[in-house]
Amino acid sequence: SNPNIILMMADDLGIGDLGCYGNRTLRTPNIDRLAEEGVTLTQHIAASPLCTPSRAAFLTGRYPIRSGMAAFSRVGVFLFSASSGGLPSEEITFSKLLKQRGYTTALIGKWHLGMNCESSNDFCHHPLSHGFDYFYGLTVTNFRDCKPGQGSVFLKGIQKSLFIPIQIAGITLVSLAVVQYIGLLKIPFQALGCCLLLAAISLAGLIFFFYHFRHLNCFLMRDHEIIQQPLSYENLTERLTKEAVQFMERNTDEPFLLVLSYLHVHTALYASKNFRGKSKHGLYGDAVEEMDWSVGQVLDALEEYNLSHKTLVYFTSDQGAHVEEISSSGEVHGGHNGIYKGGKSMNWEGGIRVPGLLRWSGVIQAGAYIDEPTSNMDIFPTVVKVAEAQLPSDRIIDGHDLMPLLQGKVTRSKHEFIFHYCNAYLNAVRWHPVNSESVWKVFFFTPNFSPEDSNGCYDSHVCFCHDGFITWHDPPLLFDLSRDPEEKVPLTPQTESSFYEILRVIHLAVDNHTRTLHAVPDQLSWDNLIWKPWLQLCCSSLFQSCYCDYDSE
Repeated sequence: SNPNIILMMADDLGIGDLGCYGNRTLRTPNIDRLAEEGVTLTQHIAASPLCTPSRAAFLTGRYPIRSGMAAFSRVGVFLFSASSGGLPSEEITFSKLLKQRGYTTALIGKWHLGMNCESSNDFCHHPLSHGFDYFYGLTVTNFRDCKPGQGSVFLKGIQKSLFIPIQIAGITLVSLAVVQYIGLLKIPFQALGCCLLLAAISLAGLIFFFYHFRHLNCFLMRDHEIIQQPLSYENLTERLTKEAVQFMERNTDEPFLLVLSYLHVHTALYASKNFRGKSKHGLYGDAVEEMDWSVGQVLDALEEYNLSHKTLVYFTSDQGAHVEEISSSGEVHGGHNGIYKGGKSMNWEGGIRVPGLLRWSGVIQAGAYIDEPTSNMDIFPTVVKVAEAQLPSDRIIDGHDLMPLLQGKVTRSKHEFIFHYCNAYLNAVRWHPVNSESVWKVFFFTPNFSPEDSNGCYDSHVCFCHDGFITWHDPPLLFDLSRDPEEKVPLTPQTESSFYEILRVIHLAVDNHTRTLHAVPDQLSWDNLIWKPWLQLCCSSLFQSCYCDYDSE
């Protein structure tokens, strides 16, 4: 019979945060158990170093540029529940294909791929419109703004982007008023009044929105209904875990797909009473260890229901740790990317090399390590083939079936080239030549770290992909990851005799790849990103501050 499939995804977890990847101070025995009883992928690559595009690629097996889920603007993820962008209905997710094969499907936790298109109840981008029978979780993501006292992820950006325009507008209005007063220029009083009124309304609207941000954007849903607004962090991981185990219990006799998408360890960090203050790494470590407990509950449930031998289990993170995350009190709230450079929002290895653990007792190797390049896009064709469903023939699928590698039938990955995008811009290319141990990586541009001698973009909280925030390289930077996984020393024509030949082959691969891309609607355009009041969900009314709590009841 078709196996059950459980896919667990952490949020912003560093590859160096887990015991099975070398951490010696955080306790992750349950995740480590997956490594002992299954396969550890040591070069497992996220298709993007940001949440929204990475998750779109994971669900569809395609580079996010193909579905319009890679931004041409500076903002690369959805920020508001009432935005109109999201994973297009034309995209085929593995959940859609498995549902057609008779699987019962559920997504529990974080979605971050949109919700509505034109009205507050069309749910065109909602998980239930993408092949999931059941949803319990957040449609956007976990923000610092969602947890009182944890600061704001928007404040710094708003101050930077609006400070100068507000100054200019203020000076302009004051100057016009003075000129009018002393009689140098005659300006209709109505026009001046309208300008003042418009500025005041705009400023008031902005203040109102961000004052109520928590209520408008941080809510918990069951299927199409809001059950808690704003979100409560009290025992949140326990609730997510309970939902996952109960879903498994309801489907012990039929094949099921469970995607358990953790809020840990994205900020705002949180941990329940049983884990708070127990780790050696503050609140971040507490959150990691609580997530590990949750993984253990899922694995124990498989044992209890005698399902381990017929269930494929996968654990990963959507991208690397967010190294710039530091609390207002100075506590590090970002994770550890091991020996790898950079982190979230960057295509240095620290931003894209993520945990990749797979277990299927009696079917795939136990205790094996695979150092071949693999991608989170590979999960799509892997689970589709395991479920004996048909891969779509009308589109390019960029992922490759992992089962031959996992079962030891082949020793080479099918990924000769992997293309690394920074939003919608091709940032780097990885080349693993046939019959070679080398893994070449070329960077066309790199982010400007701030401060310069740091390991991230601390001044802007994340690194960006646009001029002014990046440095272009001509010729491109070249590394051999098989010899320099830390990306410390770029190769030159003097230190690598094949320098120009490697660049020639990679440029040819880029040309071939680019020819397979077609124009699609930009789901992360400013028009699709902005907050649209008519799309806003509210479980009570704005006069009641959109408050309800049916989950605790």
